[in-house]
Amino acid sequence: MSGYKNILVGLDLSVESSQVLARASDIAACSGAQMSLAHIIEPLTFAYGGDIPMDLSEVQEQLQNQAREQLRKASQGLNIPEERQYVVLGQPATEIHRLAEESGCDLIVIGSHGRHGLALLLGSTANGVLHGAGCDVLAVRVHSPSE
Repeated sequence: MSGYKNILVGLDLSVESSQVLARASDIAACSGAQMSLAHIIEPLTFAYGGDIPMDLSEVQEQLQNQAREQLRKASQGLNIPEERQYVVLGQPATEIHRLAEESGCDLIVIGSHGRHGLALLLGSTANGVLHGAGCDVLAVRVHSPSE
């Protein structure tokens, strides 16, 4: 079996994202794979059902710019060019599947908080990515700094 060649790393840009990136980087180094980074931002109108009496486009643009900057910082020292750093508006699992397919990825690496109870019943981004991916998915169990 040959190693992975093209790894897509889905990051939520939380403090724990560094754990996901470190695991993906180790796998890429062992297999000589290239990495791409993705952060998906759900449109603010999704969160509020579109019933907001104001224009949120400026806020949305600021969120996207901040995410681009965070991805740029995260990729420093990892030789990930800007053209493989994706900030996309949409539903996270759907957009990660699309990016993985379009870029020919053979592995998606994402973080999983291992939630229980109500959060487990409602599902999670990691679960959504796992079910429906056209390639392997590695869900890295992340731990908050307090654990």
